Amino acid sequence: MLTKKQLDLLEFIHKRVQRDGVPPSFDEMKEALDLRSKSGIHRLITALEERGFIRRLAHRARALEIVKLPESLGGEATHGFSPRVIDGDKPDVAKPANAQPVEAAAAVELPVMGQIAAGVPIEAISHASHNVAVPGSMLSGSGEHYALEVKGDSMIDAGINNGDVVVIRETSIADNGDIVVALVEDHEATLKRFFRKGNAIALEAANPAYETRVFPEDKVKVQGRLVGLIRSY
Repeated sequence: MLTKKQLDLLEFIHKRVQRDGVPPSFDEMKEALDLRSKSGIHRLITALEERGFIRRLAHRARALEIVKLPESLGGEATHGFSPRVIDGDKPDVAKPANAQPVEAAAAVELPVMGQIAAGVPIEAISHASHNVAVPGSMLSGSGEHYALEVKGDSMIDAGINNGDVVVIRETSIADNGDIVVALVEDHEATLKRFFRKGNAIALEAANPAYETRVFPEDKVKVQGRLVGLIRSY
């Protein structure tokens, strides 16, 4: 049996993973549950982990996987919930017990359009380098999808690490808080949280080592929104 706060946190994490493909940061969890400190979030996460609902990813800062959901959130008592973080196929590496290879689901081939900066900006992306198979269930909404390899650590508190492959749905529209591919001044591509502030656009990192960058709205073009994440262990 979960307490109300434990259930509220699990529901919040689940909804954010479904929406963004990655879990929320501890600050976002604290704000969503109206707690005074992160220590309360740590206690709730520990309780959920001990009860088998979530798992912390080893050596990954603040990265979580939802293992199962209670029936009140649409889960089943005897079946685990499949996380939207998909385990990549690397040989001779132990994988989580409930991880399913991409081939186990109806897979869709997406082009990997090079690398995207989660740190200092890199040149804009324009050419596909190769394809990657992702489960069709990861694709969100209408429109085209593509994949990008992440370089840098500026989104690590959002569970996005250097070397991850992110799945992006093409769109030019974003809501505040969305993780987007942003084209800055027509030549720099970066992966950041999007916030509109009057006539300016703020691109916010999920790592306190990086400052939020603010641009006039005509200098930033949204190229897509994050819908999934593929990680190799």
